[in-house]
Parts: sequence; C-alpha cells; structure tokens
Amino acid sequence: MRNNRIFIDQPLDGLSQLTLTGDQANYVGRVLRMRPGDAFHLFSGDGRDFPVKVLAVGRRDVEVALSEPLAIEAESPLRVHLGQVLSRGERMDYAVQKSTEMGVTALTPLLSERCEVRLDGERQDKRWRHWRQVSISACEQCGRARVPDIGDVTPLESWLQSATADLKLILHPGDARAWSPAQPPASVCLLIGPEGGFTDEEVALAERHGFVHAPLGPRILRTETAPVAALALMQWLWGDAGDSSAK
Repeated sequence: MRNNRIFIDQPLDGLSQLTLTGDQANYVGRVLRMRPGDAFHLFSGDGRDFPVKVLAVGRRDVEVALSEPLAIEAESPLRVHLGQVLSRGERMDYAVQKSTEMGVTALTPLLSERCEVRLDGERQDKRWRHWRQVSISACEQCGRARVPDIGDVTPLESWLQSATADLKLILHPGDARAWSPAQPPASVCLLIGPEGGFTDEEVALAERHGFVHAPLGPRILRTETAPVAALALMQWLWGDAGDSSAK
C-alpha cells in the first residue's frame, strides 16, 4: 500500500501536534478525504519522515499528531548538479520532475544563445516557484526526503565559471571514454543544451572550463529526455547501483 507523503516548509523537530492549513489541509481533507485515525507522513526536507495521525478534520484546517521521525535512505551517494538550459512549458517541468526522481542534488536553469525562453523578473520568480513545487511533488511521490536545490535562472557562462565537481560533462557528441574516468567521481556537473543545441562557441567555452564531451549514442535526444538518460547511466555507474567494477 502506497504511503502518502506531504512536504511542509517548516521545522518539525520537537512538535507533538500540528495544525495544517492551506494546500496541505486541502490535500489531506478534500483530496485524500482522510478522517480521524488515518495516517500519512510529513517531511520538511531534512532527510527524515515524520509519521502523523489525523486527529481532526475541519473546513480549513487539519489537526495531526506527530510520532518520532524516521531516517529516509533515498539519497544517492553521487552528488549531481544539473545545468539545464530552459525549454518551453511542460518540457522544462518534465526535466525537473524526472531529474528529481533520478536523484539530482541541484538543478540550475540556464540561458544560452539558442534558448527560446525569456523571462522577466516577475515571470522568472513565478516559474522558479513552479519548478520548486514540481520538484517537491516528485519527492513526495518517489520517497526522497531531501528536496533538490533549484537555482535561479543563470546565464550559461556564469554557471560554467562557478561549476565545481570531480567530473564535468557536457552532453555532446565526442569520446565515450568520458563515462570511464580513472576514479569514480563523487560529484558531477552535467550540462544539457537547449532544443536547438549549443553553438560551437558555447561548446568551446564549456571545454575551457573543464567540461568533457559525453555522448549517449547516435540518436539526438530531446532536451527533456537527455538528463533522464544521462542520470540513469550515472546512477548505474557511480551512484545508486554502487561500484561499476562489480557488474
């Protein structure tokens, strides 16, 4: 039976009871139709789930009792910072959602020359809050108790300058040996381009900042498909699946 998990943006330590309001109360009372005695989990992003039991359901709030927290072992030992050039609408949502499910540690939306999305200050803030909620919902579903860090929309060059990791990969045709480093990395920066691809100048700029080409075969993947395929491979080689030498 699937355990319902709900994110709440507040510390839960030391609480024995809590009143849920707003979206959380609506979800528990109206969507899940829970009643006194029903149980689910709350988490606040610190790596733990708090089992809770419904005490009372009101029109606009829900009273719950909290039990001792449970440590959740759902994080990958591989730290991945994804630099994803912005794409339109549901494509970007898909990249955020699936990257969260695949264990990404941080995701920074990027602007590049061929990026077709342009956001002003207000729309940018609205989209950031939307992407964070997409990531939170993915954590609720997949069992993660830590929410990936969703960064501000950043120009490509600025992100390249600040990117630090044991291994830095750009998904671009090249030498497949990028997937076989001398030592398995503990951290990776992964760069994904826009729907129209990177310009030659942008590829050269990434190379100057230490990024190496990492091909995924002869077929061209969509910008929202590429991070899922790459993250699955990285988790198999260096993350969730453990030491690839044992395979």
